[in-house]
Amino acid sequence: MMDKQEMPFLDHLEELRWRLIKSLGAIVLGGMFSFLFIDHIIDLLIAPTEHIDTAMNLQVLTVQGMFMIKWGLAIVSGFILSLPIITYQFAKFIGPGLHSDEKRYMWPLVIFSYISFIIGVVFAYQVMIPFSLQFFSSLATADVQNNYSINYYFSFITWLMLGSGIIFELPVFVFILSMIGLLTPSYMRHYRRHALIVILILSALITPPDPISLMLMSIPLVLLYELSIGVSWLVNKSKTNTEL
Repeated sequence: MMDKQEMPFLDHLEELRWRLIKSLGAIVLGGMFSFLFIDHIIDLLIAPTEHIDTAMNLQVLTVQGMFMIKWGLAIVSGFILSLPIITYQFAKFIGPGLHSDEKRYMWPLVIFSYISFIIGVVFAYQVMIPFSLQFFSSLATADVQNNYSINYYFSFITWLMLGSGIIFELPVFVFILSMIGLLTPSYMRHYRRHALIVILILSALITPPDPISLMLMSIPLVLLYELSIGVSWLVNKSKTNTEL
């Protein structure tokens, strides 16, 4: 006889659909709210170009270019603002499959996940973007001006910030995988060298192709990996104490 508390597969799909709808709704509302301050957001994102040695001229090259940029940035900002809601919806979806002692980590996980993402975004804005702009703008010659499409500029820095934010979620991913028993501290220490190679590859994909940016991204990733080993150790220790 099937357990009454077990949810049928179609009900799982229905719940997933509503979780996705709520998440998308949060992004839309966040985007609409962000649009009220879109000019301030644009000024904030353009600010790094004012602190490099070589002048950068940003240009709108299409009639509807600025309209698309503003709404695109508003949606990205809405996504960042709504991340706690998105994470909470995901946590609620997998919640029925967790034990009661694991559910107590739900809200701390949501908060820590958002803080980690924001730290990654701030790191990219304060460190990665200035160094990257300095490197690329310095390649210009006396006969060639640095005139850039503002669409490509915002795509470039948005990719850096979102990519850095996702990378800084590494301890959160390790926490989840350790909770479900897929990662242990000994496993992570054993494959540390392999992880360093993966870290270098990820850093090369996220950052511009210069050694300084690669180093700037690799160092925090290595530190995050070591921190993640500690996170996995704490989770597995807690699970062992609970079983005893």
